[in-house]
Amino acid sequence: MTEPNLTVDLGGLKLKNPVMTASGTFGYAREFEAYLDLNRLGAVIVKGLSLEPSKGNPPPRIVETACGMLNAIGLENVGVEAFIHDKLPFLRSLSVPTLANIYGKTVDEYALLAERLEPLDTVKGVEVNISCPNVKEGGVAFGSDPEITREVVAAVREKTRKHLMVKLSPNVTDIVKIARAAEDAGADSLSVINTITGMAVDLATRRPKLANITGGLSGPAIKPVALRMVWQTAQAVGIPVVGVGGIMTAKDALEFMLVGATAVQVGTANFVNPGGTMEIIDGMAAWLEEQGIGDVKALIGTLETM
Repeated sequence: MTEPNLTVDLGGLKLKNPVMTASGTFGYAREFEAYLDLNRLGAVIVKGLSLEPSKGNPPPRIVETACGMLNAIGLENVGVEAFIHDKLPFLRSLSVPTLANIYGKTVDEYALLAERLEPLDTVKGVEVNISCPNVKEGGVAFGSDPEITREVVAAVREKTRKHLMVKLSPNVTDIVKIARAAEDAGADSLSVINTITGMAVDLATRRPKLANITGGLSGPAIKPVALRMVWQTAQAVGIPVVGVGGIMTAKDALEFMLVGATAVQVGTANFVNPGGTMEIIDGMAAWLEEQGIGDVKALIGTLETM
């Protein structure tokens, strides 16, 4: 049997394999150059970008938990201009697509970021983080309300012809309503899910372990929730879904594709095993070969529930 075909089409964005890096866990790619062949990845999604540099939250900002980690980094980043001048030249040398994760405090900030990134050929797409608080709506997260989601996605869509991925928050009552709103507003794909809000406390000091008190839970602990939400979302929309949440192995990645994901993002695993993405890519190919499946796309959405 010939080597299985791992290529996927993410709403017009062609990937050599389904394995992408999750924003915030892979820096700006250069940080991982010594640990893996970056050009073997399906795509790189860089650390979240804002219009201006951000120092993020005060430490402690990361806490290890059972089966995962909590982070309250606070979206620390260099800002879009420093990204363009200092980080993009290295990314330009890679043969894999780069996507820029963006976030803002207002709809206008999202639109301005998309507009600033639009002329850059190296950036093949934007991933819109809608888990951020909307300062004009009393701090309500953009991604918690279908109408606000529709507004911010439409504003970004108006400013860019690049691939538009929207990263959905799990901290909502009905993720399907949010997914449909993002699709209606022009999203090309959806990444599901972002981190789940959680906290950790120190019994001895009777204080929170994070300076921010709460943080985002990621890692294997959230995988069952992520699988459920990917399955729900994939059935409800007509655009590709990217599975995110607790993917540590090739088996994990394949399970996400089984429930309807076209591609996956690997996040927390990068902290445990910097070269883990390579093992996941190789493991996916090996499993497909063992099963006599010639194309990974044949697995997408084939979960049997009856």
